[in-house]
Amino acid sequence: MDTSFASVFYEIALLVLLAAGVGFVGLLLRQPLVVAFIAVGVLAGPDALGLVSSTEFIETLSQISIAVLLFLVGLKLDVSLVRNLGKVAVATGLGQVTFTAFFGFLICLALGIDWLTSVYISIALTFSSTIIIVKLLSDKQEIGALHGKIALGFLIVQDIFVVLCMVTLSALGVGLGEEAGSVAEVALVFLGGAAMVGFVILFIRYVAEPLLNLVSRSSELMVIFAVGWAASLAATGDALGFGKELGGLLAGVSLASTQYREAISSRLTSLRDFLLLFFFINLGAALSLDTMGDQIGPAIVLSLFVLIGNPLIVLAIMGFMGYRKRTGFLAGLTVAQISEFSLIFMAMGITIGHIGDEAMGLVTLVGLVTIALSVYMITWSHKLYEVLEPWLGLFERRNAHREQTDTEQSHLSRNYDYVIFGLGRYGCRIGQRLREKGYRLLGIDFDPEALAHWRSMGMDAAFGDATDPEFVAHIDLSHVRAVVSAVPRERGSLTEADPQLALLHGLKSANFKGKVFLSVQQMAEADDLLNRGASVILKPFDDAADYAVRQLVKEDE
Repeated sequence: MDTSFASVFYEIALLVLLAAGVGFVGLLLRQPLVVAFIAVGVLAGPDALGLVSSTEFIETLSQISIAVLLFLVGLKLDVSLVRNLGKVAVATGLGQVTFTAFFGFLICLALGIDWLTSVYISIALTFSSTIIIVKLLSDKQEIGALHGKIALGFLIVQDIFVVLCMVTLSALGVGLGEEAGSVAEVALVFLGGAAMVGFVILFIRYVAEPLLNLVSRSSELMVIFAVGWAASLAATGDALGFGKELGGLLAGVSLASTQYREAISSRLTSLRDFLLLFFFINLGAALSLDTMGDQIGPAIVLSLFVLIGNPLIVLAIMGFMGYRKRTGFLAGLTVAQISEFSLIFMAMGITIGHIGDEAMGLVTLVGLVTIALSVYMITWSHKLYEVLEPWLGLFERRNAHREQTDTEQSHLSRNYDYVIFGLGRYGCRIGQRLREKGYRLLGIDFDPEALAHWRSMGMDAAFGDATDPEFVAHIDLSHVRAVVSAVPRERGSLTEADPQLALLHGLKSANFKGKVFLSVQQMAEADDLLNRGASVILKPFDDAADYAVRQLVKEDE
């Protein structure tokens, strides 16, 4: 066996095992893999364990990881999706990016950093991690809540900003790099880029959908094709001189309008996470711990700016647009960290020769601090809001019209027999049966489509969130017989963000004396909810199974 091959194999095996161990520690600390991967990179670097010797092989895997990551970003940039972004997503996204870049630049200058490096760092601070935010909101069952939907909207705006920054950086690299060529060479690069964009447009128009219709017959082949397509266009972009990053991005854009976008994205997520490990290992191997140690002071200042400043600007913009302080606060916490794209952006700057390793070390430290702390801030967002709520009134208009129209306000003061939270299939069925018996109903949900469907059945509806005690306090419950929660929730232990517990807390604060019906998926949750004040526990799956068995037995008889 080739000894060099064997050493690379053993080295990769050791690094992956180290990543698994550090990742497990991160899991216990409720940290995302990004933090664990950065830690692995620093540990494996020459200033710590010195495990990295096959730098060329790891760098190749690192470049493939960037191509795949940007390919997945490109997959999200469907033109129709961008066109349908709400005003709040665009305004909040652009406002946060502008605020962070401008004041971040001034802070960097005040810290004694040169102007060009300050530009890079301030832009890197504007990117938030879509991967982390989506994971945390999904775990908390808040991805469909109002603040979750708004957060996803301005994350798309940030992704577009990432693309524009990388396009600009590639252009600067062509024209201003240390080895910049003649005007003719630069023009040739731009001509090649234009030709590649034209090819992608034609591919989208005539080839993408038919080709994927054939490839999709095998899910394994679709994954292989997607990775090959991303790597091929990344290599083409590199050969033409405008960078692997933009090549991988264009590969994703070329498939973004197809019906297979989500299928490809979901199948490549695990591969992306695995390959990103080598990007961070490659990054850590190039960092000096002494250099990072000198950056602790500036890193703390910039971390506080990201952790506090970013949420505040989102809160201020959403408050000005007519959203309540609670929604603005919960949405704002999602941008209290920087992203893996921040490190990729800085790496591009180093490649071009605009900045040094010190700047990368500084941004890496900011990434570790902000990602690690923001995870806990988002996880305990409701408790944090309860503590800070008395000081957040400054960010809320007297009439938060975005979350409550005049029509809906009138609904909250009418006399109803039942109030139903959660207007999905289960909640709608309960509502239909109660209406057939002549009861007056109010349905409440934060999903506009669910509200429209409920109203189409001829019943009153109001926009609201079961986890918001302030909203519950605004409902006139004096004549209500019972409140029913049909809000879907994931299996797992009850937490402070659980909609059932939050609703019980809100009803208790509103001094509600009627019955409270809560739906659960597991009987293990029932006793806890009953002890906390629930009157009756609804079991959708068990009840449906019991009814089915009764029908089956009746047929046998």
